[in-house]
Amino acid sequence: MPASKNLLNGRAVLKVVVLLLLVMMVLCSTGVRGQQQQQEDEQSICPMIIKRAQWGAERSTNVTYQLKPVTKVIIHHTTGDRCMNVASCKEMVLGVQSYHQKQNGWSDIGYNFLIGPAHVYEGIGWHRVGAHLRGHNSNSIGVAFLGNFDLLRPTPRSLEALDRLLECGVALGELTPNFRLHGASQLQSTNSPGKLLYAKVKEHSHWTRPAD
Repeated sequence: MPASKNLLNGRAVLKVVVLLLLVMMVLCSTGVRGQQQQQEDEQSICPMIIKRAQWGAERSTNVTYQLKPVTKVIIHHTTGDRCMNVASCKEMVLGVQSYHQKQNGWSDIGYNFLIGPAHVYEGIGWHRVGAHLRGHNSNSIGVAFLGNFDLLRPTPRSLEALDRLLECGVALGELTPNFRLHGASQLQSTNSPGKLLYAKVKEHSHWTRPAD
């Protein structure tokens, strides 16, 4: 009888172990599917972003992380010529970083993201404090359009890229759903982001007057 009881107890333990393993497998499978679904959702919302490694970014000498979600997005322009394709835009973004690091003595490129005629380029990226507008860096994301938009009109694709980047920020929890959108000239004495780009910024549903 003792041997029979031990056998029964052993089978009961084995059943429990098998049941626990099955539960763990189901949970893991659900978690993986959830992560895959989240990644697919992000890919469908977020624009294609050309990463730092793809444009040959130099290493940052210092990183200050930002509390998220952020409540404010500030639009700038870089002035100068407009880049016409991905290759020339990569060179321009690298040039901006070089100027910011070597001439300004900053740790990295000052903008979180930059936008060319059709694509988004990763600057310092999400949840990092930039150096794009004194007094506003810690609680904002800085997005710079490549070119001089006192002279140039932003392309429809660049404006669409901005819209998708902002939607992406909300979806990722980097921006509050009711984030405020400003042109840099609203907050500081500057002509950035240029009158032709600023006219489009003012048409955005999240554009906000500084006093609001």
